[in-house]
Amino acid sequence: MIIRKSPEEIKLMREAGRVVAETIEAIKQEIAEGVTTEYLDKIAEEYIVNKHAEPAFKGYHGFPASICVSINEQVVHGIPGSRRLQSGEIVSVDIGVKYKGYYGDAAFTVAVEDVPERGAHLIEVTQKALMRGVANCYVGKHLYDISHAIQEVAERAGFSVVREYVGHGIGRSMHEGPQIPNFGPAGRGPLLKEGMVFALEPMVNMGSHEVEVLSDNWTVVTADRSLSAHFEHTVAVTSKGPLVLTSL
Repeated sequence: MIIRKSPEEIKLMREAGRVVAETIEAIKQEIAEGVTTEYLDKIAEEYIVNKHAEPAFKGYHGFPASICVSINEQVVHGIPGSRRLQSGEIVSVDIGVKYKGYYGDAAFTVAVEDVPERGAHLIEVTQKALMRGVANCYVGKHLYDISHAIQEVAERAGFSVVREYVGHGIGRSMHEGPQIPNFGPAGRGPLLKEGMVFALEPMVNMGSHEVEVLSDNWTVVTADRSLSAHFEHTVAVTSKGPLVLTSL
């Protein structure tokens, strides 16, 4: 079931999304060699709380932190801890907040200092894949037009999209229907209608699309230990086209 949002609800989700976007900017300023991932988590939680919002991930099915921080071969759901960032690594940060009863969700990947050209290209392609997906969030398009657009960008660059983890609807719950795979045939799936809101989140691997979960029961890594990047935005389908709710 796809829950369509009223214009008033989308305005509230835009407020939640703005908190997410501002938190992302605060974290980006702190990412540097030697910084611990738990420090990034602390910065994020303080910022979110100071904005009178709630960290959406903390306690969610027992997740112990306010954000997810995933490094190199870690795809998603990395738990912040004592690990220090090193030059040449790529780090993905996923942030969710609840504000005035509504959720916002976004993610980004950046390089720590100097990163090999192939890693930088992976980041660039994954972000491009997200924005190509966003560009298909139009009334009258099919859901899988989004999926196909993301897959096409990633695979044309020689990368692969993760299949076990997908985008999703979002609103009063962090995860609503429908699921939005990052792959699939264009022209299929439900027609997009005004008021639908999605969290689009391509996860793109340098090698195989296969993944596995580590013994902490959270951290997802590439099966072949190749690099992975992750970008996400919360996007509303409006009569005027896509509206990215998690941007400044």
